[in-house]
Amino acid sequence: MVIVLVTSLLGAWLFTLLHLPVPWLLGPLFTVLVSQFFLKQRLYWPAKLRNIGLVIVGVSIGQTFQLNVFTDAGWLIVIMLLINIEIVVLSVLLAFLLVKFGQLSLKTALTCTVPGGLAQIVTFAEEEEDIDLAVVTFFHVIRVITIVLGVPFILSGHVIEIGKEVHLTFTTLISLTLLLLLASGAVLIGKKVKLPVPYFLSPVLLMIGFQLFSVDTPEVPSFLLYIAQLMIGAYIGQLLKPHMLKLGKRVLFLGIGIAFVLLAFTFGQGWMLSQLMGYTLSTSFLSTAAGGLDQMSLLASSLDADVSTVTVFQIFRLLFVFIILLPLLKWTCKLIDHKKAIDKI
Repeated sequence: MVIVLVTSLLGAWLFTLLHLPVPWLLGPLFTVLVSQFFLKQRLYWPAKLRNIGLVIVGVSIGQTFQLNVFTDAGWLIVIMLLINIEIVVLSVLLAFLLVKFGQLSLKTALTCTVPGGLAQIVTFAEEEEDIDLAVVTFFHVIRVITIVLGVPFILSGHVIEIGKEVHLTFTTLISLTLLLLLASGAVLIGKKVKLPVPYFLSPVLLMIGFQLFSVDTPEVPSFLLYIAQLMIGAYIGQLLKPHMLKLGKRVLFLGIGIAFVLLAFTFGQGWMLSQLMGYTLSTSFLSTAAGGLDQMSLLASSLDADVSTVTVFQIFRLLFVFIILLPLLKWTCKLIDHKKAIDKI
């Protein structure tokens, strides 16, 4: 953990020095990712620290959320639905290419290309038979890292400072501490009702609730957001383990290639969305990018993007995956298993 912390701080300093985008997120992510391939020690960064970072970011995102994003919600839902259907169609086509060129089973290939959350897809793969868990994990880790690293550099001309310089007094510090404790309590409720990404979404919904009732809350200062970004970046950076690179050159190249195809496709969707809805390119791209809700919303707060719009689009994609895509994938896997059983007979 100490090695990861020192490496993360070095990465944040280096990215700041080079004026690279979102240094406190991407710096730790990059340096931890690279360093574990050269250091003999096993790097470790607990999920609990990442979760603390998500709570802090969730509070900040919720405070900046604008409720007017729900204007013309019906038309917006149609657009979001079409965007997600297009990504699913692309994912199916990529899965068939994986079967042909990667020599993977159809179940493994479909699970590799489905644009769902990393944790949810890996859990799904663990529960299913005849799915190569190592390959699925690699594909989704590469997808997350490629998108989280790639999007800010594509939008690097839109970088702005995050957060506000808040003058912390004793009273403000007490209020902020109570707010974060309250947000942590909201996480417990979110986990009980099985809310997707509860460590992030629960604080966001809590802050939106405060807005509805005109409750004033202390703003999260910049330095605290930087710490939160470091916690999240370090965790993502150590997801790609050295042993994953032993899967074979063909699988490695296909995983990286598909991640870039998905990045390019969602960029095209983002450009079309910006033309259709009049959003900025950064808002549109972050809305369509197949990254995680928490990462894309965090990047939106660090780039010249409409955080509310990005969050709504990413929440819709998350719900689409949970309510429609994962049940559909499970049904497809059952059909494949049934066909295999018939062929054996």
